[in-house]
Amino acid sequence: MANFNLSPPFQNTTRSVLFGLLFLLTAQALTACLPLAIGIATVTSIDLRLERRTIGRNIDDNTLELKLRQDFRSDEQLGKTVNLSITIINGVVLLTGEVPTDDQRQHAQKVAESYTETRKVVNEVELAGKTTLNSRVNDSYITSKVKLKLLNAENVPFTNIKVITERGKVYLLGLVTPDEAEATVKIVQSVRGIAHIVKVFEYIDP
Repeated sequence: MANFNLSPPFQNTTRSVLFGLLFLLTAQALTACLPLAIGIATVTSIDLRLERRTIGRNIDDNTLELKLRQDFRSDEQLGKTVNLSITIINGVVLLTGEVPTDDQRQHAQKVAESYTETRKVVNEVELAGKTTLNSRVNDSYITSKVKLKLLNAENVPFTNIKVITERGKVYLLGLVTPDEAEATVKIVQSVRGIAHIVKVFEYIDP
């Protein structure tokens, strides 16, 4: 497996740009002035084991995500009554959001499983109505806070971790070592407003 190392100047520039973008997201979310719950989030683990994704796998993930978004938009069984989010890393498809019926929930999973690029589907879709605008803004605010925390951490691979928040529940995806996973969760637990943390990590050797 090839290793690609970025030079320190490029790393610093990338980190600065990412920090700026995340700061803007946080500033926008702050204007909503939404109340946030305070407490220690519980953690659920959905652990997988594989090596870090290749450039080809990265392209496949992005292509598959576009295909599934289009499928869900045009699917008559799903229609406009659902709120589905798709996050993919290394062929693992995380489905989150809300649908009115279990038939729709299972149908969404079958659509995701129908592609050869899909290795596994983690179906976290809830049976519920669509979340409110305030709830979605609050979720975006939590996501931006988590990303800021991880961006500034020295012991987590920020570029290999994806963060998704639904109804105050934070999902963590990525290809990490066990130590990186533990460090990531500890950082995320320090963020206010999180109801629950779900790890959807693929573990690699240190």
